[in-house]
Formats: sequence, C-alpha cells, structure tokens
Amino acid sequence: MSVHEDQLSGRDFARLTSFIYAEAGICLGPEKKTMLEGRLKQRLRELHIESYGHYCEYLLGADGLRDEKTLFIDVVTTNKTDFFREPKHFDYLTQRALPEMMSRSGGQPLLFWSAGCSSGEEPYTLAIVLNEYAEAHPGFRFRILATDISTRVLGRAELGIYSSDTVEPIPAPLRRKYVMRSRERDSDRARMVPELRRLVEFRRLNFMDADYGLSEKAEGIFCRNVIIYFDRATQEKILRRLTNQLKPGGYLFVGHSETLHDMNLPLEVLGPALYRRLHGRG
Repeated sequence: MSVHEDQLSGRDFARLTSFIYAEAGICLGPEKKTMLEGRLKQRLRELHIESYGHYCEYLLGADGLRDEKTLFIDVVTTNKTDFFREPKHFDYLTQRALPEMMSRSGGQPLLFWSAGCSSGEEPYTLAIVLNEYAEAHPGFRFRILATDISTRVLGRAELGIYSSDTVEPIPAPLRRKYVMRSRERDSDRARMVPELRRLVEFRRLNFMDADYGLSEKAEGIFCRNVIIYFDRATQEKILRRLTNQLKPGGYLFVGHSETLHDMNLPLEVLGPALYRRLHGRG
C-alpha cells in the first residue's frame, strides 16, 4: 500500500499540534505545517498507512498511544547542536565556576546536567572540558548526566560517532586526544574515545514530567537553545523545575537567543545567557 500524496488537513494538524503540546510542551505554529507533513511522510510509509488522517486516528488510539507516541515525538523534535557551541560558556566554567565549585565540594563528585542534549555534542564537550580540568586539579571529581526527549538522538549520542566536519570545532590538541578516526581509508567517521564516552550517562527525559527523577542536585545545568521551542508559560514552568534541581550557588547556562527576563525565578544574572541559583529562595 502506498501513501497518498494528500496534504495534512487543518483539522488533523490541529489535533497533532495539540497532542505534541500536551505531551511534550512543544508549540508548533501554522508555519510548521509543511515541516510536520514532510517529517511524517516517512512514518506513514513505514507503517503502510495511506493518509495523514488515518495516521492521526492510529496515533490517538490505544495502540498508537502505546506503540507510536515516542516515535512521533522523535519525528517532531528538532535537534541542532555543535561541539564547543557558545565557547565563552566553557571559558567561564573553567576559569571562574569550577575553582569555586571545587573549593566547596569537600571532595565529592559534582553533577553536571546537559538538559536537551540532542546528539551528544554538548555533553561530550562538557566531558572534555571537565576531564581536562580534573587532570590539572587532582581531587576534582564529576558526573555528567545528558537527557533528551528523543530516543533517536539519544541512540546516536551514546554511540558517539560523528562526521569529520562535525568534530572540526574541537581544538586540534583535544581532538587528537579524545577523537578516534576510522581505520577505513575512505570513511568520514570519527568517534569519541571510550574513556570519554564512559563519563556521560544518557537518559530519556520529558521536560513536561512532574518528576525529573534526579536523586541529587546539580552544580551546573546546560539547557541551551531548548526553551525556544516552548511558549512563555511552559518556559517558566520548565525553568523553575530546572532551577529546583540546582544546588544553591549552582549555575544555569541557556542559549544566547533565550531570555529569562521578567520570570519569577530564584536566579541572578551573571552575564549573557548565564545565571546562578540564589541561596535561600525557592
């Protein structure tokens, strides 16, 4: 059975966008209709479903809610990231934040969370930066948690395999240390070394969940270029939950295009897209 070349109707688009908003908090405006249509076309072919209307009926039925919901969210979510993206954040972390964190750590491992980690470039960048700091500062210990709603990108992230172009932003000395080139002469693939991959724990997490399931609070949370996909009310709800997962004095790094202006959050501004959790405020 082949997929009919019909269009996603306005009614079905509204049903799907309401569903993704309820499940994942993601807002898709009317301008995203063609994008959603294009992304779903492959799912229809794989499932041998002949129209978008029939797909809607399947997704919103009992079988779809059980078997298709996570895959639908994977299709809808946008994943764009780079190694050493917004590098001044990592400079600040190394030069200012880490010495302060280490001084009050009491030798305990510090938790860093990459929230919305996509295909892994951010948590692996964090692993490189923190491991370099640990090698230069005996006694510094850390853990990295990386989460995303998309099982598809989490699978790619755990493998740690990238194209040569993708790893190019990693400074050359660090690239030689932490990236393995493929042994196949014509291959364009590179992979994070096993020692680096072991430093990152990947886990699926939906920002709309009431409980994020973190047993300890983080010293630093990177949630960059993620909240732009949510409306203002959802942004504030998510950021409050993230802030509640920070230790007092802990740091929140967001994207430079994202603003927390006029949000009632227990944070102080330290610089562009950089905040610190205030002591004694909930």
